[in-house]
Amino acid sequence: MSSAGDWLGGTYGWNAGAEPGLAAVGVDMGRILALGWVRDGPAGPICAVQTWRICYNRLSLVKGPNKAPGKPPKPKQSLDQVSELTTNRLSVYLRCLNLLEEAGVKTISSQALADQFHLNAAQIRKDLAYFGEFGVRGVGYYVRDLKRHLRQILGLDRKLRVAIIGAGNLGLALADYPGFRQEGFEISALFDNLSAKVGQQSRNGVPIHDIHDLKKLARRDAISIAVIAVPAASAQRVVDMVIASGIKAVLNFSPGTLQVPPDVKLKSVDLTVSLESLSFYLARGETDET
Repeated sequence: MSSAGDWLGGTYGWNAGAEPGLAAVGVDMGRILALGWVRDGPAGPICAVQTWRICYNRLSLVKGPNKAPGKPPKPKQSLDQVSELTTNRLSVYLRCLNLLEEAGVKTISSQALADQFHLNAAQIRKDLAYFGEFGVRGVGYYVRDLKRHLRQILGLDRKLRVAIIGAGNLGLALADYPGFRQEGFEISALFDNLSAKVGQQSRNGVPIHDIHDLKKLARRDAISIAVIAVPAASAQRVVDMVIASGIKAVLNFSPGTLQVPPDVKLKSVDLTVSLESLSFYLARGETDET
């Protein structure tokens, strides 16, 4: 990835002027008024274009949906058609926009965004098109506006309370990770079944409760996401308790397959599978060398 200095001096978006060969009548985003006509000449048809540059306020170029502060553009397609891979890429785009905004970049084209962060420009445009029209012809995307809309699409424009089930080493490490709070996820509670841990806190002050209080506290504190960090043998029983408490989103760090009803979203992170995948890669490399 290039350094910040490499892309601070780059050109993100472009300024439009009179376009050669334009033969149409209309206003192009309030910048150019073009009047074109065709008439017969001695050697064939003659096409002529007269253009006028119109003064404009740069901010007025943002389309209506882009400048309405709490209202995301209307999706062009049903959100049921949006794949999980698409939403994963939206998270990547959001991180890229965070870096651009921190560096003071105001506008960027899809191609420049792709070049800078090793993405695919056509894929960026296709992913965003699921949710409306965000770009401005001749300008690209306004970084701050697009970032705000992506946060709304991903549901990050509000605080989300998270409970971690399992106050072992992994659960405590997750509870104290500062990145969650920065992105709007509040780790409000830890739960465990060991009485020796109940009543204590994580290093950063997240309280540890008895697992049997999960249902009561989930409702009281409006907990919407549960993170499972317990041994595999206990994982399904814990997930059943999470579902009974009314929580509809579960992030599972326990190995193995868990069963949840259709109205509950489950995502599993199996670190062992990832390590085995890396082991396969290394083994193939060793095989190629022999």
